[in-house]
Amino acid sequence: MAIMLYRHHRIVVQGITGNQGAFHARQMKAYGANVVAGVSPGRGGTEFEGTPVFETMREAVARTGADASIVFVPAPFAKDAAFEAMENGIRLLVLIPEHIPVQDAIAIVTRAEDLGVTVIGPNTFGLISPGERTKMGIMPNHIYRPGPVGVVARSGTLSYEIAFALTNAGLGQSTVVGMGGDPVVGQTFVSVLKHFKDDPDTKAVVLVGEIGGSAEEEAAEYLATLGKPVVAYLAGRAAPPGKRMGHAGAIIERGRGTLESKERALRAAGATVVKMPWEVAEAVAAVLR
Repeated sequence: MAIMLYRHHRIVVQGITGNQGAFHARQMKAYGANVVAGVSPGRGGTEFEGTPVFETMREAVARTGADASIVFVPAPFAKDAAFEAMENGIRLLVLIPEHIPVQDAIAIVTRAEDLGVTVIGPNTFGLISPGERTKMGIMPNHIYRPGPVGVVARSGTLSYEIAFALTNAGLGQSTVVGMGGDPVVGQTFVSVLKHFKDDPDTKAVVLVGEIGGSAEEEAAEYLATLGKPVVAYLAGRAAPPGKRMGHAGAIIERGRGTLESKERALRAAGATVVKMPWEVAEAVAAVLR
C-alpha cells in the first residue's frame, strides 16, 4: 500500500550531526523509518542516539547494507553528497536542501538517470508511506494515516494541510511525494503518477501544483491512461505575472505556466479541480463514492 518508499529500505542520513539532520533523523526514527546509519565527516566512529555515524558513504553502505539516503548538507556541498551516495549503491535519494545551483541539480539528475537512481527533490519535503510506517523527509509525523489516497505535490506546507484534512475526513494516504520546488528536480508529476497507476491500493490521487512551468499540463496529458480519479489543487491564484512566488520554479513567463492554462488542461483531462485546499478532502470523498 505504497510507492517508492517501503519499510525494507535501509536509510542513511547524510549530515546527521547537523541541527536539521539530527532533528529530522530523530523524527524519522520515531515514525518507524529504518535509519541504519549517518554520515558526517569528522564524526566517524561516533553514534547518534544509537545509530552509527560513518566518515563516508562507502563505509556506511558497506557496513550497514543501506540502499536509501536523505541529504541534509548545505546546498554548495549537496552535489558531492549526492554523487557519493549514488556511486556507492544508493538507489533512492532524497535531496532536502534548497538553493542547490541549477548546474549541480542537472548533474545530479543526469547521473541518477544513468545509474537508475530515484531522486526526490531538490528543495523537497521528502516522501512518506504511512501504511509502511516509514518516511524520508521533514513532514510532521502525526498528520498522516494509512489509506487509499496518493498525493504528489510541489508544495510542502500545502501538502501538509491537505493530508491532514484527508486524515480528518477518514481518508488515509498510500504515499505522499514531494517533487520539489526547484526548476530542475528528479521526479515529475507524470513519473510519480505512473507509480500510483501501478499500485492497486491507491484508489485516487491528489495533485498539488502551482503556477510556473509545464508539469501540470504534462500531467493532464497522462491522466487519460491513469485509470484512477484525480483531484487537483493549484496554488498561485493571485500571483502577478513575472513575479516569483516562493519556489524557484513558480514563476509565470510570457503567458506560460498560468493557473488558467493548467486548470483548463486538468479539467479537460477529467480531473476534479478545486479552488481552495480545504475543498480537496470533500472532492476526494466524492470521486471515491
